[in-house]
Amino acid sequence: MAEVYSWLTPVWSEWKKSLDAERFPNSVIVNAPEGLGVDALISQLTDALMCTNYESEACGFCHSCELMKSGSHPDFHVISPEKEGKSITVDQVRASNRWAQESSQLGGLRVILLEPAEAMNESASNALLKTLEEPSSQCIFILSTRNSNRLMPTIISRCQQFNVVSPQLEAGSAWLDGEVGKAVPPYILALNDNAPLKAKAMFEEGGVEASEKVFDGFVNIVKGTQPDMLKFSTELAKDPLMQLGWLWHLLSDVQKLHFGLANNAITPSANALCEVMSYQSAYTAAHKLLILIEQLKQHPGLNTELLIMNWLIATCEETCS
Repeated sequence: MAEVYSWLTPVWSEWKKSLDAERFPNSVIVNAPEGLGVDALISQLTDALMCTNYESEACGFCHSCELMKSGSHPDFHVISPEKEGKSITVDQVRASNRWAQESSQLGGLRVILLEPAEAMNESASNALLKTLEEPSSQCIFILSTRNSNRLMPTIISRCQQFNVVSPQLEAGSAWLDGEVGKAVPPYILALNDNAPLKAKAMFEEGGVEASEKVFDGFVNIVKGTQPDMLKFSTELAKDPLMQLGWLWHLLSDVQKLHFGLANNAITPSANALCEVMSYQSAYTAAHKLLILIEQLKQHPGLNTELLIMNWLIATCEETCS
């Protein structure tokens, strides 16, 4: 069996013990931020659950393993939104509930994967809850989520939760350097919340240069050396969640510098920004930016460019006051 990423090993080791003891829970929540490769972990788990020869790994050659490879196993079901950005509907969950109560077609387990589980609407969540309250001994529900806080508390209480955490900066940087074949500035990993796969994608897609451009532009706006705030707002609005996220990290680094918490993961532009922004200004700007980012996540139809412009104006006013 292929090795999982090193930062996934703690969760996999715990699962392996349960699988070997034939005591794996009937319903689990896998809570993992984006960019940690949790899909590989869940795939390894579901392959092991469906294998008829071994308990804690897939043999790769039994009938069930062959069906899993071809994506046609009749006892393995994946429930996801039918369209990107849409919800998992109550009808989808009711179908999974029926599968959970039916006998396995191949005489083993039925495994139902919901991803992302937080995409369930309220009706769907309530429908799933009824099944989780009376679980079938031959069915396992796996709820994969990036934020378990968005699940109903009653669903969380009926599942065993496993949290996948990001590796430490040093370990993540070592993995990233090895993957790309050169030293990557540690702040790139920090910009991606210590998620190595996100950092690798950013590096390979030219995100390092793009982030430097955003940082330089923001510093110039705050210093008053770049008067074209509209142009900068327009550029940020092209990919607002990512670029505003970078700026939030930059402002966080400015706050760290004011407290003397410098380290090699501090964004280079933070030193220049620290010269003109007080701790309070950076804190206020970062707090308002988080609110803005959440608004854009929840309401994608808003006038992004205007909202960014308003935030930039407020930040400059706060800095100059």
